[in-house]
Amino acid sequence: MPVSLNSQVGSREHLDAALAKTIKAELRVAMPGIIQSFDPQAMTCTVQPAILGTTTDATGVSQSSPLPLLLDVPVIFPRGGGVTMTFPIQAGDECLLIFGDRCIDFWWQSGGMQEPVDNRQHDLSDAFAIVGPQSQAQKINNVSTESVQLRSDDGATSLSLNPTAGTIAGVAPGGFDLNGLKISGSGQLTLVDGSVVDGHTHGGVEQGGSKTEPLSP
Repeated sequence: MPVSLNSQVGSREHLDAALAKTIKAELRVAMPGIIQSFDPQAMTCTVQPAILGTTTDATGVSQSSPLPLLLDVPVIFPRGGGVTMTFPIQAGDECLLIFGDRCIDFWWQSGGMQEPVDNRQHDLSDAFAIVGPQSQAQKINNVSTESVQLRSDDGATSLSLNPTAGTIAGVAPGGFDLNGLKISGSGQLTLVDGSVVDGHTHGGVEQGGSKTEPLSP
């Protein structure tokens, strides 16, 4: 007696569940990654996906295995209105990979509105990298709950804006340098000509009630 299709593959529910599982296994949405290298000219990076994939051998046995390295992944920096905040990306930095609904190749090359070069969807080839997500092993500490900060991971160097107090503060052990006007880590101010504000003297000055003339424009 012939074996029915349902007997071979199970019920319709089992077949639908297996099909859905297969589709989900190939659908890429987002996952953490680890930067392997960064190209500051192309603004792309090479990324190792940080979540293992699954491979199945000829006998049907599945096992975990690394997903392939993703090459030429566009990097997303905070950007808008003609300004961009960049970071010195290094190998080992963690990132969030997000995958385009459609092929991004033509858009990446030319910008604007483009046709997809092929019909792939949610593919590993169409990843973007957002640098910044932190695992518990790589997280930073002592994050300010009052100020916006641009800071080093260790917090030793920072620029803070406190909107409540209306203050801007900075910590820089190596000092500040603004167009040659320098403030050392100890607070000493040095002018462009090399003179120290709190230490240099002027000759030909006499005590009196006169006021200095304003600087010429």
